[in-house]
Amino acid sequence: MIKITRMTDYAVVVLVALGATETLSSVSSLAQSTRLAEPTISKVLKALVRAKIVLSVRGSNGGYSLASKPEDISVESVINAIDGPIAITNCSDGYELDCSFENICSVVGRWDDVNTAIRSVLQNVTLADMAGNERDHRNYGSH
Repeated sequence: MIKITRMTDYAVVVLVALGATETLSSVSSLAQSTRLAEPTISKVLKALVRAKIVLSVRGSNGGYSLASKPEDISVESVINAIDGPIAITNCSDGYELDCSFENICSVVGRWDDVNTAIRSVLQNVTLADMAGNERDHRNYGSH
């Protein structure tokens, strides 16, 4: 079964919550609005900040905001931030370079097309699509 990890699912939930407000959000306010545990939110935010999907502002008036408009954040970028590159098999797109079956494998390289198709779909699904809204997001990335 191809499955999105729980942490990626949580990341999308947190990002949708961040996209629903134009102000900075604290971990505790995100925990309240998403009903996720604060340590989980902190872990997700750390990865999203590292990937430059989320901005972090320190200080007493600090918090988190989206670094870009929701329609500019792809689900693929969220998956990459949380779980690393998408590879549906160990040999997809060079994910595993030393496969012991490569010389005798009848489908070597064929999974790359499937992997590319899946990545393409995920690149075209945005956070705005996941949120299901088309409201104005002019203030994102301005903190």
